[in-house]
Amino acid sequence: MEAEKILIVDDEPDILEFLQYNLEKEGFRVVTASDGEEGIKVAEREKPDLIILDIMMPKIDGVEVCRQIRAKPAFDHTLIAFLTAREEDYSQIAALDVGGDDYITKPIRPRVFVSRIKALLRRADKQSEFKDGGVITVGDLTIDKERVSVLRNNQEIELAKKEFELLYLLVSKPGKVFSREEIFNKIWGSDVIVGNRTIDVHIRKLREKIGENYIKTIKGIGYKFEF
Repeated sequence: MEAEKILIVDDEPDILEFLQYNLEKEGFRVVTASDGEEGIKVAEREKPDLIILDIMMPKIDGVEVCRQIRAKPAFDHTLIAFLTAREEDYSQIAALDVGGDDYITKPIRPRVFVSRIKALLRRADKQSEFKDGGVITVGDLTIDKERVSVLRNNQEIELAKKEFELLYLLVSKPGKVFSREEIFNKIWGSDVIVGNRTIDVHIRKLREKIGENYIKTIKGIGYKFEF
């Protein structure tokens, strides 16, 4: 089996070299770009499995690079991770809202960095099991999109329509942090006005029905599904 290909886009040569060395040491194929414009061109040419984007770059920042890449159908299933400064909450939320799958905070520790990358790629394997119209079993849950049904320990759980849509969204990308704005837009639509507590109420009801351990709160950002 061919090793996964990873594209790193960063305007700092030392960071590029550091990340490339640590990933290649683990057997990954690595390509690089030194700014956002070059990153888009390299992505189109190389079709990587995962793209790592620095947020702050000249010409085009990482958020805009992600936005442009996500607009291309060829990259629908490409994983995108951001490198962000530890306190950049706004940047982290913006990165997730344009289609980022995860963010990794600086300063970067090699072992933690490699572990996060491997976890992202394992997530992609899980996502491939959850195709439209398919059925997936996670822990004691069985989720069937076509029948709009959820079983827990083979007992059917009654979910309201929005509860099911929210669960399906979260479980479709296990481990991905969905920002509150992204959840609003995908479940209720950006043109629908709902109360600020709407998501929290639905999350609470889901936890009551499927168990407390699956849906994790990421403080100040949103929610993710883990198992």
